[in-house]
Amino acid sequence: MYVQMELSRILIREQRHEQIIELRETDPEAGESPRSFPIVIGIVEADAIRRRLEHIELPRPMTHDLLGSVIDGLGAKLDAISIVDLVNGAFIARLNLSKDSGERVAIDARPSDAIALGAALDVPIFVADHVIEQAVLKAPGQSDD
Repeated sequence: MYVQMELSRILIREQRHEQIIELRETDPEAGESPRSFPIVIGIVEADAIRRRLEHIELPRPMTHDLLGSVIDGLGAKLDAISIVDLVNGAFIARLNLSKDSGERVAIDARPSDAIALGAALDVPIFVADHVIEQAVLKAPGQSDD
């Protein structure tokens, strides 16, 4: 099962190359707090996501803009981002596309690239339950019982 999540924040640490984005559950179970977890990304990807969220346009297309144009030019549409697995500490994501013919295609991607592309196109992010269970941040005082 997949759970819809949203990009809840970007933590930019200017003295480090590694940056953090946090995903948070959009519709938790009744009475439950939303689950969230961090994903470590590079500074270039964090800046690309930030620019997209702030609607900052650059004079020339960046890589994520190019990818969006290629998808469109090939007669496809980005429907959603899915984070499907967590292997050896690395998140595995997919770009979920639909072609004009109705065919659906899933393309392997890094979560940071997928989210940067999806931020501009305002597409939902879905995360597999087992990934959330492995990656979720525990609230203060919450145990692993």
